[in-house]
Amino acid sequence: METLDYREQIPVRANSYDIVVAGGGVAGVAAALTAARSGKRALLIEKSNLLGGLGTLGQVNLFVPMCNGRGTQIIFGLCEELAQLSRKYGWAQVPKEWANGQPAEPTAVRYCVRYSPVCFGMAMLKFLEDSGVDLLLDTIVSTPVMDGRHCRGVIVEGKSGREFIRGKMFIDVTGDGDLMRRAGMQVVVGENFETYMAKAITLESCRQAAESGDIGRAFELSFGGPADLYGHQQPEEIPLWHGTSTDETTAYLLRNQKCLLRKYEQVPANTYELLIPLMPQSRTSCRIAGEYVLKAEDAYRHFDDSVAAICDFDRRDFLYEVPYRTLFQKGYDNIATAGRCAAGTGYGWDVLRVIPPAILTGQAIGNAACLALDTGRGFDSIEVQELQKRQDAQNVRIHFDDALVPDGSAATGEYAPAFGHV
Repeated sequence: METLDYREQIPVRANSYDIVVAGGGVAGVAAALTAARSGKRALLIEKSNLLGGLGTLGQVNLFVPMCNGRGTQIIFGLCEELAQLSRKYGWAQVPKEWANGQPAEPTAVRYCVRYSPVCFGMAMLKFLEDSGVDLLLDTIVSTPVMDGRHCRGVIVEGKSGREFIRGKMFIDVTGDGDLMRRAGMQVVVGENFETYMAKAITLESCRQAAESGDIGRAFELSFGGPADLYGHQQPEEIPLWHGTSTDETTAYLLRNQKCLLRKYEQVPANTYELLIPLMPQSRTSCRIAGEYVLKAEDAYRHFDDSVAAICDFDRRDFLYEVPYRTLFQKGYDNIATAGRCAAGTGYGWDVLRVIPPAILTGQAIGNAACLALDTGRGFDSIEVQELQKRQDAQNVRIHFDDALVPDGSAATGEYAPAFGHV
């Protein structure tokens, strides 16, 4: 490849930060909020003009099940707090059994929340600002400036041009591992199916919304690429795509938008509107090569360094713990990750990447950054027991209750999703 040597003087922003969060998805929101609540000077940098990532811009507006499928809530902490926030503005859909909290009696109905993407994104923006988090929107984190394996700061690019921002701890929650890859960290690039989920508003859906008094019913799913998260209906002629290449991502967006548009060529004008995802729906583009990689077979396994207990969003009964080792890499003292970039493989990656676990791992890595600053250590050398104490004090369940494990340690495997696939 031909290269160009180019040199420029980049202005340094006057403010420096304790913790810099790259990416304003739900994991980034959780990390920045946790840092600010702990008294740290935190900056969140988001490339778009709305917080929430795939959960808002990506039109995947669903807190997937946060219970075991038997009426017992598993996921709390900041996830529960943000789930409640998502219900505050616009519209929301919550199963009636969970409308007032955990049901008094067991139920097979799962606890999940659908919400207005735009309203939730704006609510999180106000939530962070009120909590003392500094924000940069419409700004891209382009380059980490490294001293060996230690990050001095990041170069960002926005309407003011390129600027350098100093920081002490850096959290990559870009969803694509952008900061980690450019810092030289070892990452694993995944593959994505041809999935493109949009929303349609039609005259008929508007009628149903008006009759029911529920504006959420005005939105119908409409697909470009036909594949689901398991690759069912993946077109044979279309290769899986990684999500870390400019050309590849552009080709994916062009294919899917043209495909979606073709579906409406014969639909009468003035009878529909389309809302497309405003970011690529790449669920497994890039993740850290963590010190531990979560696998599907880790169901019902306890970890000494667990930072959160989570549940399977598709299958009732299945419970997991998230080891802290999935969030950092030895040798890099002040860069770590959370959310979609946590270390998982196969279905273990799917379990980690959805909204509730992403929030809990964001909360965990925010606490880890604060602990590192408080003790003069790095992400790779903090005392995990102290991190667990902080998570526990913030209403995060660290270990699942063995009483919830089915007899014989064999879950039913019964498919029990919420509102369909995610």
